[in-house]
Amino acid sequence: MKSRDTLIRLKRFQVDEKRRKVAQIEMMIAEFDRMAVDLDREIAAEEHKAGISDPNHFAYPTYARAAAQRRDNLRQSVQNLHVQLDDAKAELGEAFEDLKRAESLEDRERTGDPVRDGAVIQAAQPRAMRASA
Repeated sequence: MKSRDTLIRLKRFQVDEKRRKVAQIEMMIAEFDRMAVDLDREIAAEEHKAGISDPNHFAYPTYARAAAQRRDNLRQSVQNLHVQLDDAKAELGEAFEDLKRAESLEDRERTGDPVRDGAVIQAAQPRAMRASA
């Protein structure tokens, strides 16, 4: 019984860790999205100040070019984080299922599974006793 309690505590800890990982990735995605939007605003302001919005123009602002590169890198990172988020959610689902399985085993142990217990008792009885019952 004690080992089952330890197993359930371990499974709960694993579920909590997976939840934290999912939350952390979601926060990173939100932060990167916010930073990309800020960079979009800065690029637009710099282009407006220079009066040039074509990145291929020879006089295009260097800061706007660098900010656009950082923004694109952030967006690429967000795409990679979405893949990691999907994986982390799948791992969370698996950990949650493991926890539920362990808890259901403990519940069956604690309360006794009447179907299983009845089948065990019936199988243990000699045939003659089962026929008379």
